[in-house]
Amino acid sequence: MEKHIYFDHAATTPVDERVMQEMLPYFTEIFGNPNSQHYFGREAVKGVDKARDTIAKIINAKPNEVYFTAGGTEADNWALKGIARANKNKGNKIIISPIEHAAMLSTAKELVKEGFVVEYMQVDKDGLVDLNHLKTILTPGTILVGCMMANNEIGTIQPIKEIAKMAHEVGAFAFTDAVQTAGVLETDVKELGVDLMSMSSHKIYGPKGVGALYVRNGVKINSILTGGHQERMKRGGTTYVAGVVGFAKAFELAVEEREKNFEYVKGLRDRFIDRVMSEVPFVKLNGHREKRLPANADFSFEFIEGESILFSLDLAGIAVSSGSACSSGSLEPSHVLLAIGVPEALAHGSIRFTFGKHNTIEEIDYAVETIKTAVKRLREMSPLFKAQGEIKYV
Repeated sequence: MEKHIYFDHAATTPVDERVMQEMLPYFTEIFGNPNSQHYFGREAVKGVDKARDTIAKIINAKPNEVYFTAGGTEADNWALKGIARANKNKGNKIIISPIEHAAMLSTAKELVKEGFVVEYMQVDKDGLVDLNHLKTILTPGTILVGCMMANNEIGTIQPIKEIAKMAHEVGAFAFTDAVQTAGVLETDVKELGVDLMSMSSHKIYGPKGVGALYVRNGVKINSILTGGHQERMKRGGTTYVAGVVGFAKAFELAVEEREKNFEYVKGLRDRFIDRVMSEVPFVKLNGHREKRLPANADFSFEFIEGESILFSLDLAGIAVSSGSACSSGSLEPSHVLLAIGVPEALAHGSIRFTFGKHNTIEEIDYAVETIKTAVKRLREMSPLFKAQGEIKYV
């Protein structure tokens, strides 16, 4: 049987069988539109309400502070556009980090066209936000400070609690993109002190096409998806009932099994990082070594293109990502790596490995051996590498 190993869990995860079983009745028996005023609608809305209650309890919010969306990208768009447009009377400055997901960066650029000013907080070589720099650019005219809780590409975990506190000191709202962390790390919105938080289902063994935005009660936010009275008249569109039911079940399971899965996946990651760092020359680990997501290992391999390594690994049955999945179609080097000071040539040689609860030590070791073979072969074709002279591989 042909070997297939999946090391791209930051891009998406397989749906847990227990999640699928929870969803199935909502495709067949309980198929009604939750906004319909008859029996079928009432049965469907029970599932939606239960899902909302479950997610709210997990993040320590009230049910009416949880709004379902079509995913993390929509939630990010809504947070930025909705807050900016609803609070123009308070100011016109938005502050985000330069290593945000494309959903944040692209939305920020759109808002600039509407007259808003976007400033970027600096990050260090590990991708950590420079809080001292943030302090210098925070002004009373700032209406929103947004920062992802952990980076989707290099895995660095940010000091969101401190960022939120600083935002509030100048009267700004604090938003965090928790797409990579909800269900993986503690995401208590009260403890974090955030006013808004985006989440996604398919990163935690739930279905694709569903996410949520937490909006603290009292926060003024405009709708961006109009055309219906759903989600308490804040977000138009028929609710994906089976999806939100699956999202809640996936989130519930992720939290119940978080400690076990965290330690297991972190063990795989550490074994992988240690072996690659010690057995492959001219390789750089991107992101903070300790303050990083348990599943993430992002490497830059000198003298070769990341796509070449990706294709070589794919031929060997190993699925990885060159940068983030959302930008892997681009020929440009990773904006995240450039922002943390990785030279452009080295940034082109980056590969992201993200592990999951079904991966094994045997798969880790097979991957390391495959990487060693692929990197050695590709470098032998590189004139830049040949100039280094004789290099030993372990």
